[in-house]
Amino acid sequence: MTEAIDAVEADRALKTKHRKMWALGDYSAVATQLIQDLGPELVQACGVRGGERVLDVAAGSGNAAIPAALAGAHVVACDLTPELLEAGRRLAADRGAELEWRTADAEELPFADGEFDTVMSCVGIMFAPHHQAGADELVRVCRPGGTIGLLNWTPEGFVGELFATMKPYAPKSPPGAQPPPLWGRADHVRSLLGDRVSDVEAHRRTVRVERFKKPAAFRDYFKTNYGPTIATYRNVADDPGRVAALDNALDDLAQRHIDVADSAGMDWEYLLVTARKRR
Repeated sequence: MTEAIDAVEADRALKTKHRKMWALGDYSAVATQLIQDLGPELVQACGVRGGERVLDVAAGSGNAAIPAALAGAHVVACDLTPELLEAGRRLAADRGAELEWRTADAEELPFADGEFDTVMSCVGIMFAPHHQAGADELVRVCRPGGTIGLLNWTPEGFVGELFATMKPYAPKSPPGAQPPPLWGRADHVRSLLGDRVSDVEAHRRTVRVERFKKPAAFRDYFKTNYGPTIATYRNVADDPGRVAALDNALDDLAQRHIDVADSAGMDWEYLLVTARKRR
């Protein structure tokens, strides 16, 4: 009994930590300035149509939820971090999109079985620490015959390398927490969803990011705006040597990926998966 209580308290503390991490900086800026095309691509891949009930899980500031609402769907955007939802509300109002915003844990969604025609997540569910629990919830709230659509960074792509680069400087993950970029492996996603889905399609693609012409520009942008990077720097803030080493590691990472021959762009790889829940 005591072990069960300890596990619940540990999970609650972990989710609180995650919520605070994603409230750091300005993730809405990252989503709109760097990867704004990913949300509409996921909506299109899911075949979202007017009148459908759509749930965007770990929606952040609505990179996929807002385009789905503009397509005429009845959309609920949920996320663990209220600050991201508030940013999403402002973006939706600016674009004339109407949708519902709910604070919710991706591993314990407050929705009924089969409530939605489409359940999707755009580089969101991958950051829930317990992958099977998150996948089970995606399937549960999707109606039989409905669509599940996922877009996640790959381990081998730029963002996957970013997390590998930051790992030696970041706080240690608690037992049971899985690396986010695993969601960018097709075999991992298929294993999580299992035989509860059919018609699985998985494609690796890239998004072009042309904002950073020099490594230091990328590093400073992420130190200012991206919650996981900010949290990593805070973890080593008392050690100037490690801060400098992290600076150099991020500069080296960006240098390897900036294409100086083509407008100093960077290609960030992701995995796009769609599946249909079995009837």
